[in-house]
Amino acid sequence: MKGEEWGMEEWERNVPEVIKVGPVWQSAVYPKSLYLYDLAWRDCQTLWKAPLGRPLADQLIRSAGSISANLEEGFGRGVQRKVYDQFLRYSLGSAREAKGWYYRSRHILSAELVERRLALMEVRDGRILRNKHTS
Repeated sequence: MKGEEWGMEEWERNVPEVIKVGPVWQSAVYPKSLYLYDLAWRDCQTLWKAPLGRPLADQLIRSAGSISANLEEGFGRGVQRKVYDQFLRYSLGSAREAKGWYYRSRHILSAELVERRLALMEVRDGRILRNKHTS
């Protein structure tokens, strides 16, 4: 979606059904991680326009994409709890990394935007929280 920023509910209506089937979509954080990636994509377009923002954009898009990618791989590996847990830890690490890159981007992105992204990635007790602040 181009133009104005959209909320998670509106974004979710545009996600293809083939992505929404299966256990990974049913997890508490996977849809949120895909939504964050789409927001990061747009934010990186802004970062890329500033010469000092280019390295930030590169790191941000990689870490944001890694959150959902590790969830996908962890769910895809099935029932081996130890392996599954390891990929969940990777995903959490990527979320924390993306949070750091958003903070570092505060000199280019607006303070309000950075605050919304940081709230979206709020992590407590090793879990990315669902919250009302989803854009």
